[in-house]
Amino acid sequence: MISRALGARIKRREDPRLITGTATYVDDVVPPGLLHVTIVRSPHAHARIAAIDMEKARGAARVVAVWTGEDVAARCGPLPIGPRIRDMKVPKRYPLVIDGVVRHVGDPVAAVVATDLAACRDAADLVEVEYEPLAAVIDVEAAMRSDALVIHPELQTNVCFRVTYGGSVDEAFSTADATVSLRLVQQRLVPTAMETRGVVAQFRGGELTLWTSTQIPHVVKTTVAEMVRLPEHQVRVIAPEVGGGFGSKLDVYGEEALMAALSMALSRPMKWVETRRENFMATTHGRGQVVYVDAAATRDGTITGLRVRVLADIGAYSQLLSAAVPTNTGLMSCGSYRIPHAFAEVIGVFTNCTPTGAYRGAGRPEATFLIERAVDAVARTLKLDPAEVRRRNFIPPEAFPFKTPTGATYDSGNYGPALDKALQMAGYKTLRDEQRRLRAQGRYLGIGISSYVEITGLGAAAALPGGSWESATVRVEPTGKVTVLTGSSPHGQGEETTFAQIVSDRLGVPVDDVVVIHGDTRAVPYGVGTFGSRNTAIGGSAVFIASDRVREKAVRIAAHLLEAPPDDVVPDGAYRLQRGETAAGDGAGTGSDALLRTSGSGVSLWDARVRGGGRLSDRRGDDPPLRRRRRLRHHSQPAAGRRSGARWHCAGPGAGPLRRGRVRRERAVADGGASRLCRAEGGSTAA
Repeated sequence: MISRALGARIKRREDPRLITGTATYVDDVVPPGLLHVTIVRSPHAHARIAAIDMEKARGAARVVAVWTGEDVAARCGPLPIGPRIRDMKVPKRYPLVIDGVVRHVGDPVAAVVATDLAACRDAADLVEVEYEPLAAVIDVEAAMRSDALVIHPELQTNVCFRVTYGGSVDEAFSTADATVSLRLVQQRLVPTAMETRGVVAQFRGGELTLWTSTQIPHVVKTTVAEMVRLPEHQVRVIAPEVGGGFGSKLDVYGEEALMAALSMALSRPMKWVETRRENFMATTHGRGQVVYVDAAATRDGTITGLRVRVLADIGAYSQLLSAAVPTNTGLMSCGSYRIPHAFAEVIGVFTNCTPTGAYRGAGRPEATFLIERAVDAVARTLKLDPAEVRRRNFIPPEAFPFKTPTGATYDSGNYGPALDKALQMAGYKTLRDEQRRLRAQGRYLGIGISSYVEITGLGAAAALPGGSWESATVRVEPTGKVTVLTGSSPHGQGEETTFAQIVSDRLGVPVDDVVVIHGDTRAVPYGVGTFGSRNTAIGGSAVFIASDRVREKAVRIAAHLLEAPPDDVVPDGAYRLQRGETAAGDGAGTGSDALLRTSGSGVSLWDARVRGGGRLSDRRGDDPPLRRRRRLRHHSQPAAGRRSGARWHCAGPGAGPLRRGRVRRERAVADGGASRLCRAEGGSTAA
């Protein structure tokens, strides 16, 4: 019997190639005839392009082409926008600026194509762009003023969207014993993954292949296909090793479509790899919020009302998830507390800054910050212990499932004991005593407490109208090894190990016999992507369900081979009969290859050989010979005839269809004749 893999301390299977430098990243992909691309970017936050002189660059050695927005607009559609909010105002954005106005430092103006990277960068320096600088708005509150410069004149406003959660809080504030007000700033930041973004595009034989450093290869495939006007089945996206993402690669970027369009136009593979300087300017930033918080409370510290106003700096353009991040903040603003009345308003505002997107928590840490600061302010105002104020306001265990006033439903929780454990481990009472002693000496010791609740394992949700699910296929190969095809696309989470453990546990095969394939849209089923701590929760659930379907089929096959009802088969590594009966085989005679093997210890899933000639001890005590495996025939054919494809039945009394099975012939040299292989495969989608 194979020992349980889940929960066992095993080495990560991904690590050897990662730590020895043998892993393949985008920059390691070098198709024959590769050309390099450098993008000329704006040094201004806001400016009008008066002229672009490309003649020197085009005449430089080893330069193949120089493109501007005009070239791109003729070959490529605009970038996608993520979940739309009602009355959301969004300008069109292309991989290169097409309207003659740059709106943030790093806005792409031109692309230079050359035969080597050094020549490409030298030629990019020869592109002469004449700018007419314009006033820039880089502060989110300034951008909302009535006299502010409008960044996208066609929209007539800098407000991209406005959404509200909850209801009236007026009564809670009018009857409160105490109120507090805060202005909080969540500064912008640059995600800075170890590997910058990169894309290789190859258009050959009518098919486009993209290698890209992304968290969402299937979404990139669908979107780029639409942008470059190709049928989706002619686009293949491969996410090789991804050197970190943290949410910044949870997007579809203009460079992915630009490389595709260049390759299609010039009939050569294209490569662009972001420099670290570009990464700071052109990859989405995180956070970037100014938050106003008001809280109402009774004298004993019970919070009765919460009012939140989030001003989200989404930058110069709305990217795939620019709106989704701050709306998470509004939705989760009540944190882990039972607050009877709450109202949150979230406003997305355009500024002349790099667009913002997902980054580590994507709006949820911002919500934790605002509510925890508010709880501390209540405790300070009422001169109460901040730990006690938290304990008093926690959602009690018996209230779950609990729906907050802002609309989030929490499935379960028991926050009080978790806080008590943290306080006990930290020596909270001792720390408070020391704080008072030091304060008397004029010295300051800060003690911080925070409690949080998150949305993770995102499955089907209203926040993602297209759905949030994952797919998996689990297939047992002729050799008995198991292949897992997952729509998830891990990039450091260790899912090659985790998913192999799940399959090992469900099928009873050694972990080393499980191969996990991911990141290639041509090979694996469609998946949503890796973000929000969902890979194991959703992707792993799909693998679990698919494994169980294969296991159920294996039990039926074992029951057939052992001539016993399926309920009598115990799948514990070897597929055995209950009460200790086993299949005893001497290995003599010929038989059929299958996914199972009769042996002295039962029927094994991972050894593909089945031989007749053994004997089966049944519960009646007699020892009838174990018949050779019945031949297979198509369900629509008489016993004497066969044809390939479709469903196959086991001929004989009580035999039924092997659902999802595939039957093919192969020459089994060891048996000296033709044999048939039954291949079990299970697929599943989890949401």
